[in-house]
Amino acid sequence: MTIDTTVRKLNEMHMSTMAECFMEQMSSIEYQQLSFEERFTLMVDREWDNRQSNRLKRLIKSAGFRDQGACIENIVYSAERKLDRKLIAELSACNYIIEHHNVLLLGATGTGKSYIAQALGVAAARQFIPVKYVRLPDLLADLKIARDNGTYRKMMAFLQKIQLLILDEWLLYPLTEDDAQLILEIVDIRYRKASTIFCSQYSVPGWREKLQNKILADAVCDRIAHDSYEIIIDSKESMRKMTGLKRKFE
Repeated sequence: MTIDTTVRKLNEMHMSTMAECFMEQMSSIEYQQLSFEERFTLMVDREWDNRQSNRLKRLIKSAGFRDQGACIENIVYSAERKLDRKLIAELSACNYIIEHHNVLLLGATGTGKSYIAQALGVAAARQFIPVKYVRLPDLLADLKIARDNGTYRKMMAFLQKIQLLILDEWLLYPLTEDDAQLILEIVDIRYRKASTIFCSQYSVPGWREKLQNKILADAVCDRIAHDSYEIIIDSKESMRKMTGLKRKFE
């Protein structure tokens, strides 16, 4: 069997990285000093690493992050923000996802809630946990469209299955009773089955006013409040202002 034939077969089996490594070994005398087992291990390791890297890229892309570069390592722990570094490090290990707990990210607009949420999402993707990031207003609009075109059950099944759902702009505006009912269904199908990160300007008591219907509000809050870690960003300084273009040219 010729080298070209072996390379062709590897490519046909979608092992292009292994094929490249094989050709590299055959054209370099440095590899001739290694045993067959060592050379074969190098080829398998490179193919495996490439596949893992591509898998991670796909997970991050499919998550729909606004900021795909968000990461735990780049979170700003300034004194004013009063962030619990230990808690964030603990959450980045993703045990809360395995245990089906939630995270509440609370703080004023512009304080970096979305960035931290996405950083936690990227941390989950690095462990090959499926993640979906979405603004609550967009999700509610999509659910209403799905209900009209007959794909509602399929969409709800997806929301139930995704291991980490990040809901940004959570209860930012007062909702209709129909909106509140949709939210209850989302929260209910995920309750103690999957994890959700809620990014909100308001603490749980403030959610009740946004949900308006007392019975629905109680049902939603009860399923979230007692089963969640809480991160409060106690800062009046906007991260957008601190990291904006004007700041960079000062």
